[in-house]
Amino acid sequence: MLRLFVALALFASLEFSAFAQGRMAGPENNFDVTLKQGGIMDLHTLEEVDRNLRNQAETRSEANLSKLDLKAPGGARREYSKGLAAFVKKDFKAASGSLTTAISIYPEFVSAHNALGCAYSSLGQNQLALQEFQRATQLDDHLSNSFMNLGRAELALGHNANAQAAFEKALSISPLTPNISLALTYTQYLNHDYAGAINTAQKAHAHPHTGIAAVHYFAAASWQAQKRFSETRVELATFLGEDPNSPLADPARKTIAQIDLFVAQPQEFTIAFAAPTFSAENSDASHLGQRLLQEYKEKQQIAEAETGDPACSSCPPSEQPMPSSAPREGAAEVARPFTFRSSVDEAAVFFTVTDHGRSVSDLKPTEMSILDDKRPPATIVDFRTESHLPLRLALIIDTSESITDRLSFEQAAGTSFLREVLTGKDDLAFVAGFSNSVVLVQDFTHDVAQLSHGMNQLVSVGGTAIWDAVAFAAEKLVEKPEPQPVARVIVVISDGDDNTSSATLKQAIDNAQRNETVVYTVSTRFDDPERWAESTGNHAMKTLAQITGGAAFFPGSAGHLKRSLADLQQVIRSRYLISYRPALFHRDGHYRTLEITAQRNGHKLKVNARKGYYATAN
Repeated sequence: MLRLFVALALFASLEFSAFAQGRMAGPENNFDVTLKQGGIMDLHTLEEVDRNLRNQAETRSEANLSKLDLKAPGGARREYSKGLAAFVKKDFKAASGSLTTAISIYPEFVSAHNALGCAYSSLGQNQLALQEFQRATQLDDHLSNSFMNLGRAELALGHNANAQAAFEKALSISPLTPNISLALTYTQYLNHDYAGAINTAQKAHAHPHTGIAAVHYFAAASWQAQKRFSETRVELATFLGEDPNSPLADPARKTIAQIDLFVAQPQEFTIAFAAPTFSAENSDASHLGQRLLQEYKEKQQIAEAETGDPACSSCPPSEQPMPSSAPREGAAEVARPFTFRSSVDEAAVFFTVTDHGRSVSDLKPTEMSILDDKRPPATIVDFRTESHLPLRLALIIDTSESITDRLSFEQAAGTSFLREVLTGKDDLAFVAGFSNSVVLVQDFTHDVAQLSHGMNQLVSVGGTAIWDAVAFAAEKLVEKPEPQPVARVIVVISDGDDNTSSATLKQAIDNAQRNETVVYTVSTRFDDPERWAESTGNHAMKTLAQITGGAAFFPGSAGHLKRSLADLQQVIRSRYLISYRPALFHRDGHYRTLEITAQRNGHKLKVNARKGYYATAN
């Protein structure tokens, strides 16, 4: 889809009203949209637009591409290209003519509807722009940029409530896209949804959010509207810490000084802010140089992740997974952190057991043992199979350009996997794709048909942000309120070659462990088997799975992918839970090792479990 949808040209002012006789009067809030050059939507500079258009046309690297666009006939594509060229030259009337022709040839051309809407906006025809953006969202409701455009058009027409709904939908689809958070925070403020604005800003702050420090500005305005000046000061200080050279920096510093003065001696004062205009960042690094740099960066991240796990003796840097047509052995659920009860410290550890690659589903307590910090537990509280627990599954699929020829097969295999693994009536799953960004195509549901439909909307374009996707999935799994214990699992289908994440491999692992989630990985690297041992991506996938207590599967070919997923669903449904009270336990931050062993009739079984934990309180 066209990347002509730039962040709003926002101008806002915030005035603290007088404080007469030591009492706070009601503050006035004057955050208003300033129409820049006659329209609420501002474009990138000509150079940025030209770069983005050429990038889309030549590499199809735009993450928000509709599957419907791939079916556009040649005539429609030619008119669409003419429209883009006219748009770059700022000949918006000619652009709208060509784009209208493209749509007349192929009415389901989602990118053309979005581009035409932008052309109409540039001509000041906001109602026509709104209609085109609405049509784009009706044709394909899985594209965040369409809803982002729709929200900006609604703002231009003064429909602030509709704009907020559109931005909320855009953020639900692409929860890690910073500019959406910025637009939503701003619109929530306009709608006096102060709690919503503050919450959105806090969530944005929890993730890398370069270029949108102004979310803290809008959060400050929301706190101020509620006469919460100490919180206002905190947000402004955060804003200054993130963007000290912003045009807003001096006014923010002045505001903080005035708040400090008021705290010491209430008095009348006025504070004004002005928000900046935002634009996208671009990089012109060579493809080869970028690839070599990314390879080096990912190796460093693997080393960091393995070094950061004191018990990762099973995954040394030199060890690489090798291909095999035989099913891989299963793996274990990540151990949950300690549950601190009123008078005792109790640990719960999830694990799986296999015998020559086959899951063991009838293990008895007498056939296993556990050592916590090299000591047997003081008391075993419970031992049971975990298969009856409701499953919360995140299926995240690599949709980068590198897997174009395998995506349809992966989608079919993913549907079969979901059908087999969602067996309990309370089981829920969501599906997300990731390329340059993370796109949620289907939220939590038990309906495999809906999950499959969402999965089939994914299109292979762009780079690979696997660690961002894992971190997002782990957080989303734990955010859902649960009335009972559940099993949280992430399944990653990817080649492991991350090149666009803001998060590191270690941060993704930390997120999974902190949120009590196990990660299973399935490699889509089906190239020369002789080079698999040298694959940095496969090494990263194995490290991610092993440290979180999961397992990595390497099918070796597209034909074996479905079988690996079938093996995986058996592993997921054949887990055990042991609860116990550790001996000589102290909450001192000490890393305590875990060792679980199992045997049957004198034969040693393979146990997969987390290797340890830090004894820290919640």
